[in-house]
Amino acid sequence: MGHPPVRLDARDPVASSAAARAGAERRWGHSVNERATAVSLAVVHTRASLGVDAPAVTVEVHLSPGLPSLQMVGLPDSAVRESRDRVRSAMMTSGYQFPQRRITINLAPADLPKDGARFDLAIAIGLLVASEQLDGRHLDAVEVIGELALTGELRPVPGVLPAKRAAAATGRRLILPLANHEEAGLAAGDGHACANLLAACALLSCADLPVPATPAPRRTPPGPGLSLDDVVGQRDAKWALVVAAAGGHNLLMLGPAGTGKTMLARRLPGLLPPLQDKESLEIASVHSVAGRLRGLEGFGVRPFRDPHHTASAAALVGGGNPPRPGEVSRAHRGVRFLDELPEFERRVLEVLREPLESGEVVIARARMSVRYPARFQLVAAMNPCPAGRACESPELCQCAPDQARRYRARISGPLLDRIDLHIQVPAVPAASLLAMRRDNDDAPLRRRVADAHARQWQRRGKLNRELDADELQADCALAPASRALLERAAERLELSARALHRVLRVARTIADLADRATLDDDDLMQALSFRQLDVLRS
Repeated sequence: MGHPPVRLDARDPVASSAAARAGAERRWGHSVNERATAVSLAVVHTRASLGVDAPAVTVEVHLSPGLPSLQMVGLPDSAVRESRDRVRSAMMTSGYQFPQRRITINLAPADLPKDGARFDLAIAIGLLVASEQLDGRHLDAVEVIGELALTGELRPVPGVLPAKRAAAATGRRLILPLANHEEAGLAAGDGHACANLLAACALLSCADLPVPATPAPRRTPPGPGLSLDDVVGQRDAKWALVVAAAGGHNLLMLGPAGTGKTMLARRLPGLLPPLQDKESLEIASVHSVAGRLRGLEGFGVRPFRDPHHTASAAALVGGGNPPRPGEVSRAHRGVRFLDELPEFERRVLEVLREPLESGEVVIARARMSVRYPARFQLVAAMNPCPAGRACESPELCQCAPDQARRYRARISGPLLDRIDLHIQVPAVPAASLLAMRRDNDDAPLRRRVADAHARQWQRRGKLNRELDADELQADCALAPASRALLERAAERLELSARALHRVLRVARTIADLADRATLDDDDLMQALSFRQLDVLRS
C-alpha cells in the first residue's frame, strides 16, 4: 500500500517545506539529512585534447543508493564509454572494490567532445575517493591523465606535453604514466610519473605531496646536418637554396631525373638557424598530440617530412574523427618536401593553398573546430615531362609536346603563385661527376643565413615571407627606374598581385644576405629570374 500524497500549501512556504520533509521521511524511512550522507561525490581534474590545446575537463563521480549501474554523460565517445570495463578490472586487480551502487559519471564541460582512453585514471581515482577507499585531500592540487590496463598498469597517452603545460599554467601538478615522463619533462611545471594505479593512489594518500623528480630534458645541440658539399655542381640551385633558407621562402625545382633535386632539398634544414626553445616546444606539442613523441630524440631539430605522392588530402593536412595533425603540421618550423609534384592528385595539392598563406590548418567538424600550426617551408621537385628527359635532351625525350604540357599543367596557377622560387636544375656533365669537384663550405653559408634571419627579426619581428603589403611598401622602397623595371617585368611574365609581392619579398631577402638596407636593380633582377613561370606554362 503506497503512502498518501503530501499536499503543499503555496501560501505558507515554511509549512510547505516541513510537509515535504515529513513526506520524504515517511517515504524513505529516515531523515533527509541521513539520506544525504549516503550520497558520495568526488571531483577530479584532467585534460582533454583539442588540436595542440588541452582544455580542462572535470570528472564528477556520484554514488547513490539503488541498483548497481553506471551511467556516463558529457559527450563521451566509444573509447571513453569502454573505460568502465577497463577501470573495473584495474581496480579489482589492484586490490580495490568496485562500488556496487548507482554510479553517475559526468565529464564537464558537457559540450566538449571527449575521446580516447586518457580519462581512465581520473575515473578510477574518482570512484575510489567517492567510495571512501582513497583520501581525496590532494584532488584540488593535481590533475591526472592516463590509460589503464586491465592489470592496473598505466599506459601512455598522446597529448601529454600540452596537458603538462596547461596544468602548470593553473598551478596544479600532473599525474601521468611513467612512459610519458620524459616527454612531459620538456615543459615547465611539476609532474608525477606513476607506473600503475597503486602508485598513483599511494601518491595521493601522502600527507604532503612529495617534490617530483622531473628529469631535465637532454637538449643535445643538433649537428650541422647534411652538407651541400655532397652535391656536385648545381651552383645556381645551391644559391637559390640559400635564398630560400634566408627568407623562409618556398621553392620549386624543375629538372630531369637524377640531377640532385632530392639531395638539395634534404640539405635545406642544415642551412637553417637552430630552433628557439619556444619553437621546439611547438614542434614537440604537435608530435605529442599525434602520438609520435615517446622521448626526447629529435627535440630541437627541424623536421623534414617527405610524404609519398599517393598520400591523401587528409594525410597531408590532417583529419579523421577525432581530428589528428597531418604532414603539414608535423613539418611545422621545418621543411616539407614533395617529390614528383605532378604525380600528386590535383585535389590533394589544392588543400595546401590555405596553409601556405595562413601558416595553420583548420579542421572543421560538426561539434568542433580544431587548429594546428603549419608554418613550414615547401620544397617541391618535378620533372619537365613524364619521361623526365625534355630539359636534358629534347631529341631523347619520347613524350609528345601536348603530353609534356598536360603533365606540367597538373600544377595550378594559384599554387605556383604561392611558391616564391622557381628554378631549373639541369643535368651535370659526366666529366664533373667523375671529377667529384667540391667547392662548398657550408659554415659561411649558415652564418650568412643566420645573419639574414637576425636582420629580419630585428626589423619586423618576422621572416620576409610573412611581410604584408604595408610592410613591403616600407621595407622595399624602389627608385622610379627600378619601379618601372618591375612593372615591365610583371606585365611580360603575367605576374599576379600575389606573385609580385613574393618577388619583392625575395628581393628583400637577397638584399639582407648582402647586408643592404635598400633594394637595387640587381636584387630585383635576381628575384625575377627565380620566377620561371614561362618554363612551367610552355
